[in-house]
Amino acid sequence: MPQHSTIEICRADLFTAKSELELRYTENVVARIMRIREEYNWFLSNPDSKDRQFVETAMARHGIEKSAAYADLKVVKALLPHLASATRDFHRYRYNEMILETFQMAKKRKDTKTMEKAASSYAKFNRVDLEDEQVVPYDMIVVQPFTATDDPTVLGIKPIPNIREKIRMLLNKYRAENIDIEDIEFEEADLEETDLFDMEEDDGKQEENIL
Repeated sequence: MPQHSTIEICRADLFTAKSELELRYTENVVARIMRIREEYNWFLSNPDSKDRQFVETAMARHGIEKSAAYADLKVVKALLPHLASATRDFHRYRYNEMILETFQMAKKRKDTKTMEKAASSYAKFNRVDLEDEQVVPYDMIVVQPFTATDDPTVLGIKPIPNIREKIRMLLNKYRAENIDIEDIEFEEADLEETDLFDMEEDDGKQEENIL
């Protein structure tokens, strides 16, 4: 079996049920995952805490050495970029945990009505009534062949008879009608504005009005 780092394992199974973890990993690995899970949840509840506080809390709660606490802190910090998705996973985990706890309490009281509601909520939330999604066999999908065409019948449109000949005739017709049109280059207009509008006299009048 290939060896995986603690960070890789926690990214994949931080909130996986303990019973499933025990089927996948050794006892020591499961114990550390459960410890890091608790430390991760503590970190989420205390986002302003310092590294020293994290280490002291881990040592007090789990009875581990300072070096082990710092190693756990490294793992927790590595998981922070995945905070958004991990938080959603955590809430899913907590929801299932609360529903199962409610079911067990109702079972002890022989409250079948609450047991039924809890079981229904658990099944609906985990979508156990739906079939597992099947992987789409993309390698089996055949690419649809396409061929370029100017035939409108493929779209259900009735073609115009002799369309190419009609296009040629229209082009010749409009070319003949516009034969006298001549393209010329742009030239600056020489308006001689000073002579046309007597700009100096107008400027003098404006100055008199201002004074």
